Amino acid sequence: MNINKTDLDSLNSVINMTIERKDYEEKVSTVLSNYRKNANIPGFRKGHVPMGMIKKQYEQAVIADEVNKLLRENLDNYIKDEKLELLGNPIPKLPKEALNWKDPQLTFEFELGIAPKFDIKLSVLKKIIRYEIEPEKKMIQEQINNIQKQYGKLVSQNKIEKGYEITAQFRNKEVELEKIVNFTIEDIKSKKNISVLKEAKLSEVLSFPTKSFFRDNEALKRLLSLDDKKFKELLKSDIIIELKEINERILADFNQELFDKLYEPGTVNSVKELEEKIKESLKLQFEPQTNQKLMNDISEAIVAKTKFKLPSEFLTKWIQTSSKEPMTQEEAVQEYSKSESGIRYQLIEGKIISENNLDINFEELKDYTASMIQNQMMQYGQTPEKEKLDEIISNVLSNKDETRRISEQLMREKILNFYKENAPLNTKKVGFDAFIKQAYGKA
Repeated sequence: MNINKTDLDSLNSVINMTIERKDYEEKVSTVLSNYRKNANIPGFRKGHVPMGMIKKQYEQAVIADEVNKLLRENLDNYIKDEKLELLGNPIPKLPKEALNWKDPQLTFEFELGIAPKFDIKLSVLKKIIRYEIEPEKKMIQEQINNIQKQYGKLVSQNKIEKGYEITAQFRNKEVELEKIVNFTIEDIKSKKNISVLKEAKLSEVLSFPTKSFFRDNEALKRLLSLDDKKFKELLKSDIIIELKEINERILADFNQELFDKLYEPGTVNSVKELEEKIKESLKLQFEPQTNQKLMNDISEAIVAKTKFKLPSEFLTKWIQTSSKEPMTQEEAVQEYSKSESGIRYQLIEGKIISENNLDINFEELKDYTASMIQNQMMQYGQTPEKEKLDEIISNVLSNKDETRRISEQLMREKILNFYKENAPLNTKKVGFDAFIKQAYGKA
């Protein structure tokens, strides 16, 4: 067998492979002999079918199969030995004339798309903003109020007053409404409706015009779980309300007993320390959003600023030939256009990983998986023993899809941390609303 490569330019090459009959003749003979031994053909005893008949029926298909095996094996080895960095996979060039499988020599050509050479300069990221969301006092206070409500107590009442929690059955025949809803007097729109509710007793059935009942009709629609069509119908009629419960919520007092319920005993000893804990927790909740925004901005900027050419014609052809469904040339061009930015970023990221030794080893993967499992179990108040944890890790990593998913997640974190540590990013601390406005242009 003879293999040689011709470079068309810096991004496109052709590999020429010539296979001699002697390269596959012995294997073909072995396969045909096995066919002869096992062939069941009427008129002949098993194992005594004439070889000529076997060759006539199977030889060409066997030659084609053995030649394809040789091509795959030797092409892969050549690419590996020559350390060729390819884009996509080699594309076989169709011969001008039909192959004659009995020729003493068979010649094949493969088109290659070569990965471009380029340099990465992190200085192009100097205008990228790394947002850090600082929870506002209002947010922290809302969390504190929620804690007091959650750990407080409900006291049943007979009359509705400001701040009381009302549970009622909402009904309407026209839209087939039958739903239990919780609300407060502060949700009600008019003084007249508020007055009627305050005069009402438990189990009393009341009727109100739907349109003028709630301050916020969108909120009412969500509470009733109605679609737009049904809610519009409901607004034209009355809503029937049967009072089921009236409860006053007594807020919990902040004391050491409550602090120790919320966090590890002794770690929080005052409302001020509680506020700090809540602040830290909110920051962690906001991190995925700021990280995603940062990665989107970095990938867009680094692709735009890192200039290199791609073998676009080859990649378009590769997209077309590797598609599971038939694809026209025009469709392949459109698909390449949509994929080009992603291809460029994959090349940039691959180079960063290679040059900075960011590859994942198995121990890192195990440690990361262990951390994920422990965090998940801690949410349910569980702390696994080492033997049990090792067993869970082993089960998780025995699943190829799960291993790939976790590996990709770990690599995303490593890449993000690399940018944070090495790129000249501009850190900007903002409130949540300001982040949404500045990052996405939404009020």
